[in-house]
Amino acid sequence: MITKDTIIADIIEINPMAVEILMGYGMGCIGCPSAQMETLEQACEIHGLNINEVLEKLNKK
Repeated sequence: MITKDTIIADIIEINPMAVEILMGYGMGCIGCPSAQMETLEQACEIHGLNINEVLEKLNKK
């Protein structure tokens, strides 16, 4: 399960569809170095996104 503390790079491993989801929210730097150490919560804060909304989409089966 993806949480607010999950690193972006790990999210992509857990859910391959995450790239499309995150890019849909304007997170275009999925492969950049910060994705290797940035949590979902940090990325959402930077992009002004609702963490709960993003988590719901990422964890949807």
